[in-house]
Amino acid sequence: MFHVEPIADFDDPRLAPYRNLRAQHDQPGGGIFVAEGEKVVRRLLESPHGVVSVLAPPAWQAQYETLLAARPEDVPLFVAPKAVLGQLTGFVIFQGVMALGRVPAPSTIDSLLDLPRPRLFAAVDAVVNSVNVGLVLRNAVAMGVQALVVGETSAHPYLRRSVRSCMGTVFKVPYHLSADLVANIHGLRAAGIRCLAAHPHADRRLLPEADLAGDCCIVLGSEGEGIRPAVLEACDEQVAIPMQSGVDSLNVGNASAVFFYEAWRQRAGGFPGSRIPV
Repeated sequence: MFHVEPIADFDDPRLAPYRNLRAQHDQPGGGIFVAEGEKVVRRLLESPHGVVSVLAPPAWQAQYETLLAARPEDVPLFVAPKAVLGQLTGFVIFQGVMALGRVPAPSTIDSLLDLPRPRLFAAVDAVVNSVNVGLVLRNAVAMGVQALVVGETSAHPYLRRSVRSCMGTVFKVPYHLSADLVANIHGLRAAGIRCLAAHPHADRRLLPEADLAGDCCIVLGSEGEGIRPAVLEACDEQVAIPMQSGVDSLNVGNASAVFFYEAWRQRAGGFPGSRIPV
């Protein structure tokens, strides 16, 4: 269900939640997140997550009517000129489509352990840049990672820039907000899940030599500081991506794509040249 509400003024009180989202840095405010752009808003409307409202210019109204009509809740569709939308974002935007959704409750570790085997999880430690968390999420969903464990020093996956950089793929993967990543890693290992730390030093095991075909969790750290020592110590082993020309590390988003692809490749057959079913 939905109903249309025209808006002409940036200061309209109905836009207050959108205006306030610009000030969020650490946590989604009031359990609400923002989706920006045509594809991200569409993925939100197609997801089971609660939708608070949609904001779009008049030209986009017809694009969403079918999806909005299929929603179980009555969603306000705010229709506003692009000039108003540009004031909200702080820059001139092409599509001018936004929506507010309700942040889903984080999963427990026990519920993640109920996912189908072989289980493939990812964990982020000290990844404070929400864009990078979003990149990890997008790669995770693309390569079949089943869940994300968010360390206590990492950015929330439903922050504005994370949702935007992952193109809304966060809506498709459960996440756990860790209060103690070291304890979580010990718990995963006790449940039979090998925890592999992505580490740049070449004296560790190289990625093509690592066994990613069984139950495992790939632990990723920030580009600057990497994985914290206590988290490294908690993992089963440290694994490096082989690189040339004196390059010793990649951005965590790029590194995650390499690790997740190798896990997917091994699970598809594991031999060089094997095709991955799509």
